[in-house]
Amino acid sequence: MAALGRLAPGLGRELLRPGGTRRAAAAGRRGVRALRRSPVRVLPPQKERGGAAGAQRSPRERPPTPPPPPPPAVEWSPAGLGLRYEKAAPGDRRLGKVVTIAKSKKFRDHHGKVLLEGHRLIKDALEAGAVLQTLFFSTVGHLKELPEAQLKRANLVKVKFEDIKSWSDLVTPQGLIGIFSKPEHAKMSYPATQLTNSLPLLLICDNIRDPGNLGTILRSAAGAGCEKVLLTKGCVDPWEPKVLRAGMGAHFRLPIVASLDWESVPSNLPAGVRVCVADNKDPGAQAEVAPMPGGAGGASSAPGNPRAPAESKPKAAPECEDEEGAVSVCIPELAAQHYYESWPRTPVAVVIGGETHGLSPDALHLAASTGGTRLLIPVVPGVDSLNAAVAASIVLFEGKRQLLRKHKQEDERQQFPVAG
Repeated sequence: MAALGRLAPGLGRELLRPGGTRRAAAAGRRGVRALRRSPVRVLPPQKERGGAAGAQRSPRERPPTPPPPPPPAVEWSPAGLGLRYEKAAPGDRRLGKVVTIAKSKKFRDHHGKVLLEGHRLIKDALEAGAVLQTLFFSTVGHLKELPEAQLKRANLVKVKFEDIKSWSDLVTPQGLIGIFSKPEHAKMSYPATQLTNSLPLLLICDNIRDPGNLGTILRSAAGAGCEKVLLTKGCVDPWEPKVLRAGMGAHFRLPIVASLDWESVPSNLPAGVRVCVADNKDPGAQAEVAPMPGGAGGASSAPGNPRAPAESKPKAAPECEDEEGAVSVCIPELAAQHYYESWPRTPVAVVIGGETHGLSPDALHLAASTGGTRLLIPVVPGVDSLNAAVAASIVLFEGKRQLLRKHKQEDERQQFPVAG
């Protein structure tokens, strides 16, 4: 159609000239051949035209793909440290991801990682031999306060303080978060001062579920010089962040053996141990024995052969049948004494009952199988029980006082033997 339009004025001029009819016919045939060589191009509507143009655009005309984010910059720390660290790029989500998964008990158990926050806790862990994997810090000054040798084997990442603050559990975060391999008590190197002041005093936690209470109990155990802490199944995970904060570094000052069933507790106790339990029940009411909420317990050494191991407890507490035929768990009767009376004999263990259900039948049977007693913590009538952490502190430090006094008396007898 466009070609015919271009030929129309020429045809008019040819027709006016002499012999123009034949020339006009020839020009018309040439126009037809031109149409055959250049067919008419039909344009679609404007809306469809824009989409078709974008689809037929050559690869060179397409918008370029945005480049990937730059890798984190690697910088050198100030002279004198010799540590290489990464500087997190804007939008780096590693910190949030790591913190989220490390707070999950399932992840901690499956991958064997724990999260520690704060200068003191991280330093205690490094000095005890815990393996640091990744350290997030806000200022390079934090690195100067930590052991350099352990930092060289870790991945160091410098992030903004605002990022740490958004993921921290602390009210006033210090700008330091570390991801460690889950420590194993057999591979830890505990402080020499803790080992030299350690006493033959052990602690058994029976179903302690409150994180703050367990952390405080561990801190008291470290302060009293306990040799070891055993946690039975049902206790809160000792590597839960709230327990770590309340423990104030106690996790790296004495061995903590967690998730023990009662069948394996005797094998983790020293030979000749005698297990007792602490309680706040009135001594005159011991004929009717039942677990007490918030109770605590203690132990003293077993009589007889000091090398004889504690008797293994059966897999399940024995059952009793009353006169009416009802079956229930038998609760053994234990002799009772006040906690401030003489009870610890080397070695000694202390059982602390849970906040809600108190001492379990398994704890009472373990005490009975080793000839243990109840340690009574008298309280004012009308007060149901003591806080588990408070009860633990009372019994542990009283046990420490009595053990130190006994050791002093034995030393005096050796230095000044009585003439026969």
